[in-house]
Amino acid sequence: MISLLYERRGVRLAVWETGEGPAMIFQHGLCGDAGQPAEVFPAASGWRCVTLECRGHGQSEAGEPEEFSIATFSGDVVSMIEAWKLAPVVLGGISMGAAMALCIAARRPELVRGLLLARPAWMAESAPANMRPNALVGELLRRFPAPEARVQFEASETARKLSGAAPDNLTSLRGFFSRDPAAITAELLCRISADGPGVTQAQIRAIRIPAMVIGTARDFVHSLEMAKELASWIPGAEMVEITPKAVSREQYRADFRAAVARFLKRVESGAVIGGD
Repeated sequence: MISLLYERRGVRLAVWETGEGPAMIFQHGLCGDAGQPAEVFPAASGWRCVTLECRGHGQSEAGEPEEFSIATFSGDVVSMIEAWKLAPVVLGGISMGAAMALCIAARRPELVRGLLLARPAWMAESAPANMRPNALVGELLRRFPAPEARVQFEASETARKLSGAAPDNLTSLRGFFSRDPAAITAELLCRISADGPGVTQAQIRAIRIPAMVIGTARDFVHSLEMAKELASWIPGAEMVEITPKAVSREQYRADFRAAVARFLKRVESGAVIGGD
């Protein structure tokens, strides 16, 4: 991957590119980094994967924690798209990145030619119930040193339930306790878990570009039911269910890459979106 730099409002943000061709902006999830979309991007697609690491993520500076929000992170991406004259782009994201992509597609449709939402954790509302495990970890990290916070979490009912129902979610949550700096991790988890994409169901239903929603089973934070419902809101959206990471991480990556490759071909073909 090639590392670039984009600065907005005094905060330096890392941008990673891989591949060649027209740009697909592909955003990572909460407390993730550019490696997350890179591992599921089809390298031979003829497209270029571009990921701006959000404030407090990866190699990007954090800036003021009070500004951590999906709106701020989305604004950073919009600013980069406009400054680098990338529009119209295919826009995608995983989890929090999907919420960002949804926000941009609904509010700035002229910038987007295709929309890919993978393992969405939000629809239109803020602070959805599925984000409570992330919020719990954030609150524990605010209150206790990381080792003690981890002990408190392991004793929780949340950890017990996820161990059987959504083991991949549990693995991710456990990883947050060793993420540095802990104070930034706590603020990201608390503030973003309480946030939302800032769009209405009506705005989502008004999206008129090729779209795909990717979901998996055995995932509490990113439920398959939410993915299916969100896909039903977007006219002409294709819903794709792929292998859960809890079943096979290798097959998950292969299924994900195949879905992205198929979607990019759909965009290239100039798919026409029908009415409601």
